[in-house]
Amino acid sequence: MMLFSEVRGLPVLDQDGDRRLGAVTSLTVDASSGVVSHVRYRAGRLRGETVLPWEAVRSLGPGALRVGPGTAPDVVPPGHDLLGRRVLTEAGVEHGTVLDVAFDPHSGRVLALFTTRGELPAGRMTGLGDHALVVRAG
Repeated sequence: MMLFSEVRGLPVLDQDGDRRLGAVTSLTVDASSGVVSHVRYRAGRLRGETVLPWEAVRSLGPGALRVGPGTAPDVVPPGHDLLGRRVLTEAGVEHGTVLDVAFDPHSGRVLALFTTRGELPAGRMTGLGDHALVVRAG
């Protein structure tokens, strides 16, 4: 298990670990399936953000994220970062703000959401947009 906060800022290396490509800016989650779908990184402040599908990740540990050859997706998903995102139920009831996200670094499966109002199971996520993360009430 890893936390999103542990991944943000990690160096992104090529699969052999010989070349630094940038630093992780965020992980994109597909809320309906509950998995990390893309990794986003930036080579420098003035450089654009690179988006790779999660399948390009070869290894992820406390020291670095290594990526293999991957092609940028044809359609780049919106970069809605879960960290700091407002949480609302489907009925529009406020459920705090996301503080961190636990996930499996091998599969990318989201395990739990830690919010200002406590822990939420990942299976309650239904959608993620510009305004908030939407979860099933329960």
